[in-house]
This record gives sequence, C-alpha cells and structure tokens, in this order.
Amino acid sequence: QVQLVESGGGLVQAGGSLRLSCRASGNIFSINAMGWYRQAPGKQRELVATITNDGVTNYVDSVQGRFTISRDNAQNTVYLQMNSLKPEDTAVYYCNADVLRVFPRRRGDYWGQGTQVTVSS
Repeated sequence: QVQLVESGGGLVQAGGSLRLSCRASGNIFSINAMGWYRQAPGKQRELVATITNDGVTNYVDSVQGRFTISRDNAQNTVYLQMNSLKPEDTAVYYCNADVLRVFPRRRGDYWGQGTQVTVSS
C-alpha cells in the first residue's frame, strides 16, 4: 500500500500565504512526478502544479508567479507554497504521485485525501 497524507490547508485572507505539504509512505521503490490538483465546488478537478524527480516544474497559468512547487526526494514529500492568494484559489487541494512500488514492481497513480484551502475576500 501507498499512502499520501496532506497537511497545511486552512482559512486565509486574500493576499495571504499558505504552505501545503504531502508525504508519501509505504510500499515505495521510487517516485516519478508529484503534483497538486484542486477542485472547487461545482467544478472539475484541475492541475495546479507538477514536479518531476529531477525538479522540472509545470504550473497552470492562473497560479504562475504566485505558487511554487518543490519536493524533498529523501522524505518523499512535495510542497506547495501559495502566495498572494485570491478567493478564486478556494478549493480542496489534492496531492498526487506517480509511484513505482517495491513489490510487485509496478507503477501506480496515488492520491491524497485532500485538504481544504479557503481564501476570504
């Protein structure tokens, strides 16, 4: 089994900052890409940012310049630093990881349980 546990969500005023963390644990041989997605009420889940195991990042246009994704490979942890938050950033944020398991030696796509981020105007 592979588990992803997120933390760091909460309520913040517009213009404020939050830092999300997500640690993967369990039957892990290696992790390729990790990322953050979000889902606002009544909307589809959307990609926020991804990072490969060698640090290549990708962002959705709406967060470019405000959010920064990073990871600690030794700790199997990915972070999302969110600055200059806007009310439209309000959503449940989900962590995602492309994991190669130890046994059986297979890749799989895993998700965290989600953490709520609410930005008040």
